[in-house]
This record gives sequence, structure tokens and C-alpha cells, in this order.
Amino acid sequence: MAEDHRRPVIGDAFGTILKRCMDVGVAAGVAHEIVERDDGYLGVGDAVRYFAADDEWSPVDRWACDRATGRVLDVGCGAGRHALPLARKGHDVVGLDASPGAVDVATRRGVTAVLGTVEQLPPALGSFDTVLLLGNNLGLLAGPGHARTVLANLAAATRPGGRLLGTGLDPHHTNDEAHLAYHDRNRQRGRLPGQARLRIRDGAVATEWFDYLFVPLAELRELLAETPWHLRQAFEHEAGYAVHLDHRP
Repeated sequence: MAEDHRRPVIGDAFGTILKRCMDVGVAAGVAHEIVERDDGYLGVGDAVRYFAADDEWSPVDRWACDRATGRVLDVGCGAGRHALPLARKGHDVVGLDASPGAVDVATRRGVTAVLGTVEQLPPALGSFDTVLLLGNNLGLLAGPGHARTVLANLAAATRPGGRLLGTGLDPHHTNDEAHLAYHDRNRQRGRLPGQARLRIRDGAVATEWFDYLFVPLAELRELLAETPWHLRQAFEHEAGYAVHLDHRP
């Protein structure tokens, strides 16, 4: 009898994980996010981190949030871990996420959240003074060509003189042989070393595959060339960093 090699069902795995975590009172050890890379590498993380209070944030996320001003767009808001504290400080915050489940969880927690992507921002969003790409969400730049599209879209939603505050990871800050081999594979395929093809898994459910970019600061500066964004300041901490970009039309 032939083996039945079934593929996972495509669905909102990320949102389901967040809902499970919230429904048990945001308890650790109940809901886990599995990140699958296209070379078979698997990473596992407790979903409780998406609900972290501001005193539990990484130093780079804290540095970035301290620089938020005015009306704020939180891109990839997840469960609202950054949006909620900023709203409590008096900012008008709108969360944006591609996951319907994440939007539902963030809304239930009191965030003004909408469904959408950086490729196609909802037309009724309005304009913002600050755009956030936190929780390493500079990864949403995806790659060189895609990055320019994303940065142009975010600039169109940002008032002149506004800012983009983002955090990322330097992929070269590792000795893991699996990661180093993946970097070499990317180079051979004409991709940036830190370009990762990923999907989120939850049991037999998976998201569609997507590109996510782990980019060192030097490469990020190159990606910003010929875009409306200028690197004003950067803060580095271990493998992570935060950037403050100015919108200069």
C-alpha cells in the first residue's frame, strides 16, 4: 500500500496559537509557535511572549517604543503587546496584522486593530506620525525588491517628518552550523544570506510560505537607498538592533 503523505491544511496557524494562549489566561507552556524553514529546520517558541508586558520587552523594543510620537501604526501587531502600553500612554494607536486571529485577539484586549498587509495597506487607515516594525518585524521587508515596495507603502502612510521605528536580528551573529549552511545556500541562489523562507505551524495547520529577512545594519542601509527613509539612529544589543528612520519625501 502506498504511503499517504498528507500536507498540512493551509490556515491561520498563528492566530489560532494566539487565541489558545489567551483563552487559558495567557499561561506559559500551553500554546507554542512552530516556525518551519524551507530546509526543514524547526524553531519552537512559547506564544506567551506575544503578550509580554512592557517591563518584559527586549532592550531594542523598549528603545524603539520610547521614541514613538503622535499617531502610531503598529505593523504586525500580533496580540498587541506594543500597541496596548503605547495607547495607555496617550498615543492613538492602530494595529495592523495579516492574521485574522491576531486581529481578533488584539481587539479583544482593547487594541484598535485591522486586517491587512504591508503589501496592501487598507485604504482607510489615514496617516501616521510613527510606524512600528517591532518584535524583529524588519523581517517583513522580506528581500531587496520587496523591501522597496514595503518601505514605499509605509512612507505613503506616514506624514512628512514622521518616523519608522523597527527592530531586527543580525543573521551573522551565530555559530549554528544549520544557520551557516542556510546562509551559504542563500548565497548560491542569489539571495541575501539572512533571507528565510518560513511558515508557521500549529498541529496539522500551516500558514502559506513567506519570506522573512534577517538583515545586518550594513545591508539595511543599502536597502534604504533610493527610498523615502533615512537612517537617523541605531541601537545595538547582542544579536538584535533597533533603528529610527526619518521620513524624507
